[in-house]
This record gives sequence, structure tokens and C-alpha cells, in this order.
Amino acid sequence: MQHTEMTSCLTVLLLMSWSLGGAQKNISWEVQRYDGWYNNLQHHSRGSVGSRLLRLLPANYADGVYQALQEPHVPNTRQLSNAVARGPSGLPSQRNTTVLAVFFGFHVLSDILGTEKPGCPAEFLNIRIPEGDPVFDPAGTGDIVLPFQRIHWALETGQSPNSPREQTNEVTGWLDGSSIYGPSHSWSDALRTFSKGQLAAGPGGHVPRETDGKVPMWKALDPSTGQGGPRGIYDLGNAWGNENRFLQAISIAWFRYHNYLAAELAKDHPSWSDEDIFQHARKRVIATFQSIVLYEWLPALLGTPVQTYAGYQQHLDPSLSPEFVAVARMFLATMVPPGVYKRDPSCHLRNVSSSSDPFPAVRLCNSYWSRESTGMQQEDVDDLLLGMSSQIAEREDSIVVEDLQDYWYGPLKYSRTDYVASWLQRGRDLGLPTYNQALERFGLEPLQDWANFAPHSQQKVLEVAALYANDTARLELLPGGMLEGDSPLFSAIILDQFVRLRDGDRFWFENTKNGLFTAKEAEEIRNTTFRDVLAAVTYSQQAELQSNVFVWSEGDPCPQPQQLTAQLLANCTPMTVLDYFEGSGAGFGIIIVVLCCLPLVSLFVAWIIAILRKRDFKKLQKKKASVRREVTGEALHAMEWHGPKTESSLVHIQLQADKVLKVLDGRGLLLRSVNLKAQQRVEVILSSNKGNKALLLKSPKEYDLVLLFSEEAERSSFLGKLQDYLKTSCLELHVSEMKEQSLLKRAVTQEQRKQILETFFRHLFAQMLDINKTDAGELNFESSQKAKESLTCELSRAEFAEALGLKANSMFVDSMFSLADKDGNGYISFREFLDILVVFMKGSSEEKSKLMFRMYDIDENGFLSKEEFLRMLRSFIEISNNCLSREQAEQVTESMFQASGFQDRDELTWEDFHYMLRDHDNELRLTQLCIRGVPEVFKQNVHNRVSFIKKEPRGTTSDREDPNQGMVAHCMDREVHELRKRPGRKANQYQLHLYTEAQRKKYQQNKVQQKIQEFKRFIENYRRHIVCVVLFSAITAGLFVERAYYYAFASPSTGIAQTTFVGIIISRGSAACISFLYSYILLTMCRNLITILRETFLNCYIPFDAAVDFHRWIAMAALIFSVLHTAGHIVNVYIFSVTPLSVLSCLFSSVFMNDGSQLPQKYYWWFFQTIPGMTGVLLLIILAVMYIFATHHFRRVSFQAFWITHHLYVLLYVLVVIHGSYALVQQPRFHIYFIIPALIYGADKLLSLSRKKVEISVVKAELLPSGVTHLRFQRPQDFDYKSGQWVRIACMALGTTEYHPFTLTSAPHEDTLSLHIRAVGPWTTRLRELYSPESLAVLGKLPKLYLDGPFGEGHQEWHKFEVSVLVGGGIGVTPFASILKDLVFKSSINSKLMCKKIYFIWVTRTQRQFEWLADIIREVEEADRNELVSVHIYITQLAEKFDLRTTMLYICERHFQKVLNKSLFTGLRSITHFGRPPFVPFFDSLQEVHPEVHKIGVFSCGPPGMTKSVEKACQQLNKKDQAYFAHHYENF
Repeated sequence: MQHTEMTSCLTVLLLMSWSLGGAQKNISWEVQRYDGWYNNLQHHSRGSVGSRLLRLLPANYADGVYQALQEPHVPNTRQLSNAVARGPSGLPSQRNTTVLAVFFGFHVLSDILGTEKPGCPAEFLNIRIPEGDPVFDPAGTGDIVLPFQRIHWALETGQSPNSPREQTNEVTGWLDGSSIYGPSHSWSDALRTFSKGQLAAGPGGHVPRETDGKVPMWKALDPSTGQGGPRGIYDLGNAWGNENRFLQAISIAWFRYHNYLAAELAKDHPSWSDEDIFQHARKRVIATFQSIVLYEWLPALLGTPVQTYAGYQQHLDPSLSPEFVAVARMFLATMVPPGVYKRDPSCHLRNVSSSSDPFPAVRLCNSYWSRESTGMQQEDVDDLLLGMSSQIAEREDSIVVEDLQDYWYGPLKYSRTDYVASWLQRGRDLGLPTYNQALERFGLEPLQDWANFAPHSQQKVLEVAALYANDTARLELLPGGMLEGDSPLFSAIILDQFVRLRDGDRFWFENTKNGLFTAKEAEEIRNTTFRDVLAAVTYSQQAELQSNVFVWSEGDPCPQPQQLTAQLLANCTPMTVLDYFEGSGAGFGIIIVVLCCLPLVSLFVAWIIAILRKRDFKKLQKKKASVRREVTGEALHAMEWHGPKTESSLVHIQLQADKVLKVLDGRGLLLRSVNLKAQQRVEVILSSNKGNKALLLKSPKEYDLVLLFSEEAERSSFLGKLQDYLKTSCLELHVSEMKEQSLLKRAVTQEQRKQILETFFRHLFAQMLDINKTDAGELNFESSQKAKESLTCELSRAEFAEALGLKANSMFVDSMFSLADKDGNGYISFREFLDILVVFMKGSSEEKSKLMFRMYDIDENGFLSKEEFLRMLRSFIEISNNCLSREQAEQVTESMFQASGFQDRDELTWEDFHYMLRDHDNELRLTQLCIRGVPEVFKQNVHNRVSFIKKEPRGTTSDREDPNQGMVAHCMDREVHELRKRPGRKANQYQLHLYTEAQRKKYQQNKVQQKIQEFKRFIENYRRHIVCVVLFSAITAGLFVERAYYYAFASPSTGIAQTTFVGIIISRGSAACISFLYSYILLTMCRNLITILRETFLNCYIPFDAAVDFHRWIAMAALIFSVLHTAGHIVNVYIFSVTPLSVLSCLFSSVFMNDGSQLPQKYYWWFFQTIPGMTGVLLLIILAVMYIFATHHFRRVSFQAFWITHHLYVLLYVLVVIHGSYALVQQPRFHIYFIIPALIYGADKLLSLSRKKVEISVVKAELLPSGVTHLRFQRPQDFDYKSGQWVRIACMALGTTEYHPFTLTSAPHEDTLSLHIRAVGPWTTRLRELYSPESLAVLGKLPKLYLDGPFGEGHQEWHKFEVSVLVGGGIGVTPFASILKDLVFKSSINSKLMCKKIYFIWVTRTQRQFEWLADIIREVEEADRNELVSVHIYITQLAEKFDLRTTMLYICERHFQKVLNKSLFTGLRSITHFGRPPFVPFFDSLQEVHPEVHKIGVFSCGPPGMTKSVEKACQQLNKKDQAYFAHHYENF
């Protein structure tokens, strides 16, 4: 006991020291806290803000925990409201209680009760409106539901039956004036002026100031006008003090009373400080308020005196009960009138003006949250207070006026609701006991029979009884108490609560032990009535007010003229339903469209940049080599019409002196030549309408020329010049006119000419090969005119050259055309073409050689001179881009003459010529003339006759095959044999043994077995890739599912899942995936780490070579989830835009505060005025830019744009961090995924940066043919690399810091590093210019480079296979240059190598394209003493394998190889082939040559088309149960 008293004393001392703060010398008492804490020194939180309500009886929940009773277990609250409370208004109070007592009661409740705050997460007990309700459902839809949100509860309750849900009180539970001063110290400070102890007043000083947001006043919408905002809302001590004008008037009265007392104290004690005055005035106001409530208002309300105060009872719990919360409000509601009089001190009533007629009183239903009271004068408040003091309240029965029952201000989007139904529902929310349980609790007789209720409400009782199925045990507290005659239960509950509040309050004014007042001061306070307060704060005198303003008695001043009824007052504004999204649909849709168009905008920008880059690149190329123009002399310009579906183009027309009309494009390049020599009469047709601008020049044996001039004068000028030109050339001009439409229809366009030629070739080959006419595509005779045109048309020299795929001025075309054009008219007819084609397609070798002899016997003397033979050879060489010099061609000629024994002759007969080709009879027999435009059906037929790809077993010939197939097989065998061994050396016995002896047994597999084998091989080749992709995908999917499940079912109850279920699980699940993907994508960019790890055992499990592909895969997955994340948030934004503020304040308590307005933020606020929204939009813009510029096309067109935009990843990560740091939905989680990859990437980047800072001196720079720049530079110290690896270089001399990747062509054993860089883009072209002799002469030195690397890739694994095949195309040969040199070097020093054989296939357009590689191959050939390397060179610029020109080059090449043991074209011992490499037979032969090898490595680098061909060949052979081809490729 002593310990308790010591603790209490210590607490008092601490509280006094805290309360006094500055130790005000005129404050000698313990200042009561604003928040209600420490009133009870043993139970500090009793009565404090946020304390729980105290249940008088066990909670009555459906589940015993928190679920409220609902239909059908209890009646519908609207039906119950109509049954209990519906009735006529206008019956006066039986105790003559005034309206002032009623609204003063609501003010008292606002001082001790704050249960209006909705609970979080938002839970709803919506009120279903019965179908056909005259107020809420007049249309009889039956689907009207009034929203009803459950109030705030203690979150630690409602978890089990032992701890059912308990609601909390958001204001202090003491009669401590919190409705005047606020429930917290900060609230009170916001109401003060801190001058002379006054509360802040508005203009005039009679009313508080309008709220400015510093005080969280409730700002519900005015249901009668729909107005909202702070206008007309005053800063008061209670947030709901402005609920209606009458409650607001009483709050203002107490505001005035405080300032009145403060002014009096300041006058009496001028030396007191502001705090002194304020605390003295506050102490006196609170005491007066306590006295009036307990000893004046409560007896008047209940008609029962309150027992005498017996002193403070420390152990009494005064906490408010949920029974009291509901009962007090319902009891007062039954006494609320439909309107309130306004009167002045002279008892004159003031009419209330309306839009139509004046009314005698202010209508209650139109006064909720009224915004019309702004600028309210003293008289307005005074008149309301005086009017309420004289007006008799409604009778204390169950009837509630329609202003509350039908027109109470509504929740959420509904402007009206039912007060009675809402509080009946609130009773169920509070878990109130039944009526009989409450009666027993207060010692009253339980209800046994419905007839025991008051006789005057018998009809209501029957209706209620029917709703409860005549079961009195089910009757709830509120409807039962309302049906009582004199409300004994309600009165008992209310009286009990106020007595407990008084007796348990340590700061009660009558408690002399608290040091607040002396006995005399307490008695003086006890004698102060509300009449005294009103007299002090209004302009009325005490004589003008009755002694007890809460009761009006006969003889009191200013009686009311009559009891107000609804019929005497203005009509209530009917209910309206707000649409939160009204007017937002278009804007919301536009934002979605704009977000969807971001990639298109980025694409457009990229397209513009690409055009600019191409233009700049063309300018750059023009600096290197000027374009040869054909424009000579005066030219006329016009637009050439190409056809109805093709856009017209600008052309220039030149009239040449040799009867040739030339058509040039806008750049001056020749498009076509129209030969007028063969035309005796030139036909021109002019248009006669549409401005007379069109002109058609007929070209009988070619397609017509249609010109469109800008005006008729220009056409006339052209026609005049044409007439003069033709007259000079002795040619006749025939001019006619027709309508432009007919003119264009008559013209033969280039497309139509192509169709004619296609038919020409179809019938040509059909007749020559005896193919079925249906295969030839015979035209039906409905279009016989077109068929006739096709078969009677003749080819011009240009069309003949195009058919052969050559230039019109080439020697071969000239010779062939002259031979075929028998009539010499400058055109080749169908019959002429057929004659020469039959020889090449079906003729014998003698016939073909004789035809060739005639072609090049220019002087037709029957002999072929050495000069003519040289001309023939050079005409063949033309197709290989003049790959041989004249000296080489002469050397070949002399060699062939000498080998045939004709070294002493200067000319040959046909017999001599044919003898010279004797060793190549088979090749010549298979020779044909390759024609462009031949239908595929004929090409396939011809190829089937001459193909060397498909190998048949020797000695076997199918009966259905061509008789020449044996020769074909023999030719193919020789080809394959040449693939296996290199000429000029003794064949390796090991190879010969394997080729001739070791043969694997081949199994014939059906398609299903092949597919299974193909699948097995696919798994074998890509098992590491599959495992990594599956693992990564599983992690990503797991993260999505985990987050989606968490927010759907397992997250803390915030209510967000119930609000936006689909949106939240999509956005949160995808957010987790994005965090993971965007974090770990950094690991694919750690080039140094990958290079190191790929040399470890981890390379057996992780495909480090696929880092770039994996980077793209992760990026695409991240993009998909980013789109999903955006879609989820778009759903969220829409839902949040239509979600009331009371719910949003639960979901986002740190962002929104529920102020009662219920209006949510608009959609644009979420997008552009929040950190997540704004950063999200910026992230979408960045992603759109990065992804578009990272596409293959734009990366090739403008690498610099890709380089710059891809460095936006830094900003991307910054925005992602900011995006999640706002913690709008959840605490930031991005760092969980990001930290580790970021640290690894940062370390890798620092390593690269440390290298990039070092300048590397260039030792040698050489400009090689085909735009290749060879750079040799110093090898940095400790720079270790492997053959096949690559580096990134930058050259600051170019004015940019961008780095470009290139493969090293030097070998690891060399002292310097070398690169071969082909100029194909702006950067590489500028680099070539920088190291050109001209630039170096200006600079005076070789510009330095910055180096980053080396980095690993798949090609460096060539040594891990016993047999490796290297396939290089174009500049893609660079990694193999290093590998070849490295292999030969290691072999020369007898280094132990797993690799026993390397086949190098070099695919190039011409041998001149990369002559530098030929030098490297030459070095390899010289150093390769162990015959490790077999090189095969394929020149692809030549025509097909058995084309006449290719065959002759093949003959020359084989002759040169035989005589000099080196290639005619390359000078190498390596075999040179013509055409594209046959990968399938080549790989197939490797399986036979190396039968003991189970796995062959294939490494290709080049254009995508080539690598795809290699991949298909590998896949095709992997279907067989033989050696497995593991393909590694790299595209450029």
C-alpha cells in the first residue's frame, strides 16, 4: 500500500513538472492533460484517446469474435427502422425538454465520444434497401444498397472468443472540455492565438476561424448542395463539431465563453502570461461544463436527479460502454425536431429565407455540414441558441423525424441515409447484447410478452415482433429500448455512465483533493447554469431566458408559436449518388493510350535518328569516293509513273546522239536506256484531261515510259525537244491523245514486263525440258493476247544481262548476246534463246565447247588466238570481281597452252580447244547456263539432274535416275575426297585408313526416331542452357506466386486485397519479378567475371558463352513483367480513383487522412503527383527508349544511339529505388535482390574502368582492301588472353567515349595485339579515316586507344574437341585468325593438345575481300608441319556450281593447282571452291573420316544466314546415331 502511494506521488510530481513546462508561477495545480492520460494514476490509459470501450455485457457477435449479426438471423435494419421509428412528427416532449437540451446532449457526446472514425482495414455491413422503398428505391429496382462501414477497433482484439472485438474511443472519455480544446496538446495549440489566453477567432471575433487544414476537422459534403471543402467549417475542439448548424452554435457558445473568461482574467490580472490566463480560463470552463452536464442537463433530459457526489473513487472504471454509445445517440435522436426556430431577445421569430417562400424555421435535413454559415454573424448564432432554448423537443418515444430517418447525411457516394437503420447496424457492429440481457444487467424485469410494451405503440410492437419471429429473446437492445414507454433501460444506461464518469474522474471540479478549486469556488461553479453562459456570450439578458434553458415551463419567456412539423418547413433535398469517376474517363483513356504509344514514339525517334545516321554515313562515304554520275549535257526532269501500286519517282531524261534516250534518277545514276534505233516510228500518247500532264512513250520490245509533268507547258516543251531530236535522227513521231485513265491502263509497266518475261521463261524451259505444261503455268486462252505477247516478246541486251545476273556491258554478255542474236536486230527472240539454251542444257561436251569456241572467235576465222583465249578467260573472271590480274590471266593461258603441247602455237582450232578441255569432260557435260527468273519448279528439276550434294553408293544407280548420274556421283566423290585431303602433300595414312577401312553401320530410322534423336541431341547440346533457363524461370514464377499469394491471402489486414484483388496481385507479383530480373541481369554484364568463371568447373554447369543471349532473354522477361506491372497499376489507379477516402485512408494511412469528404484523388494525381506514379511513368519512357534502341536493326544503324540510351540503366536503377522507397503499398524490397548483384557488377565495372584509363599506343596502322583497318598496338602488362577472345576499344580522338567490341586476331604468344576492323558503320568508317595516311600526316602521330578486356566467348573452346570445324564468313573470320596461329604455334613447340585436327572453312564473296587473312593462312601453311589444319576457301560471288562461267574458272583453278601446287585465286595451297559450301555432305564426310570421334566441335562466326545454315546442317546430321556436332556461333 505504501509502495502504491509513493508511486502515485512520484507520478503526480512528474506530471506537474511536465504540465507546467516553463514552471508558470501562477499555476499551482496539476494541469489536466489534453489526451486524457494519467487521470487515473493506477490505470494511466483509462479514458485516454484511443482507449477501449468497456463492455457491460459479453459481446453478441455471430461467431463470438467479431462477425456482426446479419440477415437472416436478424431483421433488415431499414425494415426495422420503418417498423420502430416511422410515425408523425410534431408531438412535444412530455417533460417539456427544449431543443437546446437535445443538441447540447449531442455536444456532450462529442466531448466524451469519438467513435465515428471508420476502422481499418475497411469492413462493410451494408444496408440492403427493400425493393420499392419510397425514399431510396422509388423505381423498385431492388438493388439499392447503402454502404455502412464498421468503426475503428483495437487491432489486438477480435482474434478469439476469449478476446472479442472491442471498439476504441478516439477522444478522451472524460468530461474535460475536449470538444472545446481538442483531444491533444497540438490540437489545442492550433486553436490558440497565444495572446491573452484567447482561442483564435475569425473576423469580428464572435466565431472561430475557418479551418485551414492545421486542425483535422471533419469536412463531409453538404448533402443538400453537394458542396465540400473548408468553407463554412470552423476550427473547434471536436472534429464533428460542424455536423449541423445547431451543434455548431453550441460549440461556438463554449468558444465564446472561454474567450469571455480569458478577457475577464486578463483584465483582473494584467501581469499574467498568456499561459496563465489560458489555463485558468480552461480550468473554469471545464468545471462549469462538468457542473452543467451532471447537475442541470442530465436531470432535465432524464427527468431524474443525479445522486450527490461522494468523492473520487480511484478503483471505479469510468470507461464508456458500447451500450451507452448507441443508446445515448438513439435516445437523443427520438427528440430531434425537423427544424429549429431562430429568435431574437425580444421573442421575435426570424423567418428563414429560401429559394421560393420564407419558412418559420431552419430545416434540419438541409443543415448538415452546411457551407452557408461562412461569415456567420453574432446574431445568427445567438438567434439559433435563443430559438433552441424556447423550442420544445420531440416526444421521448420511438418516433424519429424523417430528417434523420430518411435524410440523414449519407456515407460514401450516397448523399442521404437512414440514421435509425445506421445506428441499428452500428449496434450490431458494436456487438450489443439483446434487450433482455441488458434489462437483467440493470436489474429490470426481462420482457416475457410483447404486450408488456407501452399500449400506445401496440401496432409498432406487432410489426417488430413479426420481424423477430415473435421471439422476445432475439429482440435487440436498441429497438427494444425505443419501444419502451418511458425509456427506463435507456435512462438507466445513460445515468450509470455519467455517474461513473463523475466518480472516477480525478479532475472532477468537486474533488477538493485535486487542488483545482476550493469548496467555495466549487459551490460557485455549481451555481453557474447554462443560462449564465448564454447570457455572457449572446446579446440576450438573463431576464430574456428561462432559469433552466433545458426545460421550458409555463410562464417562461418567449414560448414557441407551435410545435414544428415537417409540413411547415422547406422540403428536404433528395438523395443523390456521386460518381467519383465522372468526367475522368476520357483523360484516363488518353493516359493509357499515351503509355501504350511510348514504344511507338521511341520507335519514331529511333527512325528519325536512323535516317539522320544513314544520311551522315552516306556523306561520309561520299567523302571517300565520289559517285560517278551519268548526267551529261542538258536533261529534262519529270516524275516517272511505275504503276498503280508504286509511288512515282523523280527522273531526268537525256536525249543522246546515238538514238538512245537515257533515264536517270535524282542522283544522276542511269536507270535505263530506251533504244530508238530499231523503231522507224516512235509512238507517243498524251493525256487529254486532268491538266494534260501525262505522256506515254511506247517501247515495243521493252516496258513503256510514262512521264508525269507538273504542268502542260513542261510536257509541251519536252514534246518539242523530242520532235526536234527525232527529226535530226531521221525518225518519225506519231502523237495521239486519250484520257489519262486509259493512257495509264494501256501502258506496259515494269511489273507487267516482268510477268511477261516470267511466262517467257516458263514456256522456254517447259519446251526445252519437255515438262508438263501445267508445271509451266500455261496461260488459259481467256488471256490469249497476253500469252501471245509473252511468247512473241524479245529480250533486250539489258534484260538478257539481268537474266544472267551480269552487267549489260560485260564481255561475256557481249559475246553470248552476239552469238544468240542471229538476225542482228539487237534483241533475242524466243526461238533464238531456245536454240542456245538447248545446247547448254542438253548438249554434249563437244557441242558446248564448240559453242564457246564460236562465242570467242571474234573475227570468225575458225581459229581462237591467244588474245581471244585471254578475252574468254577474262570474261569469266569478270564474275569474280576481276579477281585475277591480266598478268595472272596471261600466266594461266600460257600454262594451259603448254600443258596441252600447244606452246608453239598462237591460235587454236576447235579440235585443239576441245582437246585442251579433255580432262574436264564430265564437268563440261554437266555445265549449264544459269538464268535468273527461272521458276522454282524448273530449277529444282535442273538441280536434280546435276546436283552433287546427294551422295549415292558407288556402283548403284536407280532405274529412275538420269543416265548421267554416275558421272555426277563420280564428280561428287572427287569433291568430297578433296575435302578430306589437301593437294600437294602426301595423304595422311591415318586419314586414308579411316576413310577406306572404318565404316559405321548406318541404321535407317523412321521420322519418329529421327525426331527423338534430334530431341536427345538438342538436350545434349543445350542442357546447361535449359537448366539455367528453367531454374531462372522457376525462381521468377515462384516470386510472382509468393507475392501474389501473400497479398491475396496472407498479408496483414490492410484491406487492399479486398479493394483491388486482381490489380494488387498482378502489380505486386510482377514487381517482385522485376526486382529479381533487373537485379540479376547485371550479372550477365559482368564480362570480366564471366571470362574468369568460364575457365572454372562452373562452365560445365553454366553456359557463360550465352551471357548475351541470356541478357536478352532476361530483358524480354523483365519487359513482359514491366508491362504486367503497369497493367496492374492501371487497374489499381482506376479502382483507387473510385474508392472513397475513408477506404483510401486505411490503405494508405501515410498519404491520406480521412476528413469525411470521401472524395478520392483523381487518376492524374496517382500518375503525376505521387513519387511512385511519376517515377513509374519515367521508367516506362526509359524502358521504351532502351528497348527500341537495343533492337538489332537500330543497334546496327546507330551504335552510338544504342550506347547512349543503354547507359540510361543507371537512371533506371535510381528511379526503381525511388519508385519503391515511397512504400505506398509495401516496404521497399528491391534492395533485397539488388545489393549482391550490384556489388558484383560494381567490382567488375571498376576493374574495367581501371583498364580503360590506360592509353595504349598504336604501333602500326594499315589500311587493307575491302575497308579493313589493321591496327597493331602495344600489349599491356599482365594482359593474358586466349585465342578467340575479344576486347572493347575506344578512341578519344574520334570525340566519343563509346566502346566497340572486336575479336583479337593476334595469337597469345605474340608480343603485340592486333585487330582487323572492317568499316561498315559510322564509327568504324571514321576510325579508318583517322588512321589513313592523310589524317596521320596532319596529326603527326598514331592516335592512342583505350582498351577493355579480354573477354571470353565460345570460340575459345576449340581446343576442347578432338576435331573442330571453324567456319568464318566475311569479317567473321577474325577470331579464327588468332586460333589458327595459336594452334600452329602450340603444335610447333609440341604443346599437348586435345585437338587433333582443325578444318577451317573460309566463306567470302571474293578472295580480294580479306586478303590480309590469306597472308595469315599462308603463314599457317608454312608453319603447319603436322598437318593439323585443313583450309577450304569458298568464293560465293560466282554463279551456281555447274554454270558455264564457273565451270571454266574451275577448270583453270584445277589446272593451276595441279601445275603450281597453289590456288590461282589466292596463291595458297588451300583448296578454292566456287559457290556456297555444302555443309551437310562436308559434315557427313567428317563422320566417316573420324569414326572414333563421338563429338565434333563446330564454331561459326559471320552473318546470320551463314550461321543458320551451319546450325541446320548440324541439326540434320544430329538426327543420325553417329558423331554429335556441337555448334557454337556468333553473329555480327
